[in-house]
Amino acid sequence: MRVRTHTIEQTIALGRALGEVVDAGACIVLCGDLGAGKTQFTKGVAAGLGSDDAVTSPTFTIVAEYLTGRLPLFHFDLYRLDDPSDLIDIGYDDLLEAGGVCVMEWGDRFPEMLPEEHLTVSFTLVDDRERMLECIPSDARTQVLVDALQEAAHALGLEVDQPSEGV
Repeated sequence: MRVRTHTIEQTIALGRALGEVVDAGACIVLCGDLGAGKTQFTKGVAAGLGSDDAVTSPTFTIVAEYLTGRLPLFHFDLYRLDDPSDLIDIGYDDLLEAGGVCVMEWGDRFPEMLPEEHLTVSFTLVDDRERMLECIPSDARTQVLVDALQEAAHALGLEVDQPSEGV
């Protein structure tokens, strides 16, 4: 499923919709251009989880933990990592198993480290304001998340370019 957003608020709203339906153990991989809205989307996920924490990009800390929502949110930024072993050094495996939601910016850098079940959201800059988000489920569990995003996109009046293909 592909959807176009025209404002930061729309990108955040889609993230919020995902945060409202995501369950413990979910892994969401965000990839795409610098400045394309990955952190804004994550702000929405946090809000949808009920967190009131101020979400910022964890570029220099690699992982930020937000614990005030209905589930913990572990927000990774893998942009500055050079090797998959760096993930092990920061406790990646433990956080995947911690019963929260993992959102990984630049998670596509180390596909071999991703759990089998994950949702990929790819961000493309169309112009200064417009973003294209492509949502790719890995299995039936993450297809449910794509369906929720598609429903939210329709509710927001956003253009959905393709229906999900499913798993």
